[in-house]
Amino acid sequence: MTSFRLTLLRHGRSRADDENVHEGRYDSPLTEVGRAQARALAAHWQAHPPGFDRAYASTLVRAHETAQIVTRPLALPFTPTPLLMEHDNGPIAGLPHAEARARYPIPDFRHDLSPLTRDGGESQAAIRARALLALELIWQGGGEHALVVSHGGFLNAMLRELTGAHRAWFRFGDTAFATVELSRTSHTALVTGVNLTPHL
Repeated sequence: MTSFRLTLLRHGRSRADDENVHEGRYDSPLTEVGRAQARALAAHWQAHPPGFDRAYASTLVRAHETAQIVTRPLALPFTPTPLLMEHDNGPIAGLPHAEARARYPIPDFRHDLSPLTRDGGESQAAIRARALLALELIWQGGGEHALVVSHGGFLNAMLRELTGAHRAWFRFGDTAFATVELSRTSHTALVTGVNLTPHL
């Protein structure tokens, strides 16, 4: 086995999307639309088996429920881990955007070692460190193809660590996924797809 494949899946539409508030660690559940998106993906993968041999999911409810919906028809157990949670946005979690800007302004320049706001929140350095720990957990878990169910911001952190593109941004819509092939004999990471939604 000289290669290892990752499918990085963002959860379905959540209540925070409809509320138009900062999500992050705000533990917002899926909406009915989000559940329908996840069921559509589950049906697609049943018709076109992806060959997952393991799965991991964030412990936040919107990702955890998405993982339940997509893995159940595949009879694929998944491992919940807080390492895959979205970035900790501290006091702005759950706040409307205008209120968050007024109460917790984020400076134009914020050092990678600084917290998100003056009252807390994860630094960029902490997010990167956690992304590496999550990747290490998944890499050392064995197998040939892992499904990872997480959040748009954190999946971006994982992809940036894998590719070295530290200023890049990868689009992830609701229940969109990216695919990556990792070599087990070199540091090569081949991104084979981004923002894939064949089920929608």
